[in-house]
Amino acid sequence: MIAQPYRPVTYTIGSVSSGSLPSGMSNMSNMSNMGNMGSMPGMPGMSTMPGMSPMPGMGMGGMMPPQVSSGSPMTPTGTVIPTTAPVFEQSYIENIFRLNLGKVGTFYFTYENNKDWNAKIYKGVLEAAGRDHIIISDPATGQRFVLLMIYFDYATFDEPLLYQYPGVIGNPPTRGGR
Repeated sequence: MIAQPYRPVTYTIGSVSSGSLPSGMSNMSNMSNMGNMGSMPGMPGMSTMPGMSPMPGMGMGGMMPPQVSSGSPMTPTGTVIPTTAPVFEQSYIENIFRLNLGKVGTFYFTYENNKDWNAKIYKGVLEAAGRDHIIISDPATGQRFVLLMIYFDYATFDEPLLYQYPGVIGNPPTRGGR
């Protein structure tokens, strides 16, 4: 048996047809007489019914709905209004650290269930920041530390920090002389 492409079924109700089948083909018993009614361009063995115009990239069922990104507005006719989403980093600690690479800070860590040292303080230049770690270096010795963020408590810096809040370009203006 040869697989046939999907063809929508049309029925005649009274004298009005629900499709555009040729005369004499108003019920399912005559559907087997259709045969190959014209080849689709570029698709050997595929056929199309009269009145249907195959479109490149479209299936036999007609036009595909447009791709719509979540939250995109649409007109009453169904046209999608393209919008561009603002691109900005979210306010996560690793992003704040990335904005302040090269600054000297004091980093406080707690290591639970450790008999020798429960809490530890590191002071150094912030060299890199990832999702789960930071790399700092001691300016006096040049020694580098890879510290896991799972143990991170907080950090202090002796100079102003760059901080970009989501949706705001640049640093917000400071109040008064504070």
